[in-house]
Amino acid sequence: MTNDFSKGSVWKNIVAQAIPLILAQLVQLLYNVVDRIYIGHLPGANSMALTGIGLAFPLTTLIAAFTNLFGTGGAPLFAIARGAKEEERAEEILGNTFSLLLGCSLIMFALCYLFRRPILYLFGASDASYVYADEYLKIYLFGTPFVMLSTGLNGFINAQGFPKVGMMTTVIGAVLNLILDPLFIFVFDMGVSGAALATVISQIVSAIWVLKFLTGKKVLLHIRKKYMRVNLSLTKEITSLGMAGFMMQGTNCAVQVVCNATLKIFGGDLYVGIMTVVNSVRDILSLPIMGLTSGSQPVIGFNYGAKDYARVKQGIRFTTILGITYTVLAWLFIIKEPAFLLSIFTEDAQMLEFGVSALHLYFFGFFFMSFQFSGQSTFTALGYSKQAIFFSLFRKVIIVVPLTLLLPRLGFGVDGVFLAEPISNAIGGLACFITMWFMVYRKLGNEKNKVQSE
Repeated sequence: MTNDFSKGSVWKNIVAQAIPLILAQLVQLLYNVVDRIYIGHLPGANSMALTGIGLAFPLTTLIAAFTNLFGTGGAPLFAIARGAKEEERAEEILGNTFSLLLGCSLIMFALCYLFRRPILYLFGASDASYVYADEYLKIYLFGTPFVMLSTGLNGFINAQGFPKVGMMTTVIGAVLNLILDPLFIFVFDMGVSGAALATVISQIVSAIWVLKFLTGKKVLLHIRKKYMRVNLSLTKEITSLGMAGFMMQGTNCAVQVVCNATLKIFGGDLYVGIMTVVNSVRDILSLPIMGLTSGSQPVIGFNYGAKDYARVKQGIRFTTILGITYTVLAWLFIIKEPAFLLSIFTEDAQMLEFGVSALHLYFFGFFFMSFQFSGQSTFTALGYSKQAIFFSLFRKVIIVVPLTLLLPRLGFGVDGVFLAEPISNAIGGLACFITMWFMVYRKLGNEKNKVQSE
């Protein structure tokens, strides 16, 4: 394990960070994906229970958005401060991020819980699907403070060169979730409520793990009480940089709402359920590229803070090439095995029949997504917050949402909803990457590169 990202091969540093992150994010994904798998196979519920869970997605995504606002804003600043040897500033960033996450989580819980009924109907619920959505959400929301703290602070563990510890944050919780899910859902016959309760308990355990490590003896920089008081100037820096991650998740929330509402009109509850499965497949297949780009951020940010621009460029090139390679292979797998991917989440004959076409449309040209992730993560890692925010908005708000609303009404029907995603990946992804390449990469090439230290 190395805590100094200025030494050794750049690609090895990135891989050393990325592999545990991918495993951690895979386990993190199990929190929700396992719920969907079990719920999709509930006896007698058909596709309606899965549709209900899909209606709850936008709220859980909104919670993730606020987690990113502080977590993905604080962690890169923390990494840059470490690279510049400003340890006191780094700990202040960590302490402030903790307080912001905690305060925001309590507000989010109260608002979402109190107004969940009108929100769910706004999101496209019918009387039949609302029952399942509310049953899940009214328990799941109690885990809001714990999921925000565990997820938002885990990046500070990785940024200090402890990716394996960061991986354990989610491994512990997800393994517990895997054990509790079938116990609560089937043995105790709690159904959808059991899935939510298992998730909340797992989130509590993960949060305890993170807080114990970041206040313990093994970590390099700690959460300290004297830095928990919110500094408005530092908060502005954190939220400015984290706004990109917030916008990415926030616009995901908006897209989910628009998709569900449009699908309810043109396809009914069946297609809302299909979109839930498609989103689940996307979450799984996007995970490696997300882990790769997340793993590259502390390495790129550290070397940028240390002014070693040659290593920054190496990191950008490696991340981009590997990301494109993976997403091309993933796309080929989708083309070959769509029925298998769908069957993981449902046994419903109609969902399997109509879901294949939806899956093919949604993932057409999947490799374009790697350009978005590469450009976005580079902007974030180097502190180019305005550019990161713009391209988050550009792909989702300016492209996806209008297309989701327009294409079904122009004769494409439900297919128009699924076509909006590949179009946005191609236009938005290329625009983001090309801008990053000329604005950042080529600019770094004109800087005087620092000779690598011994």
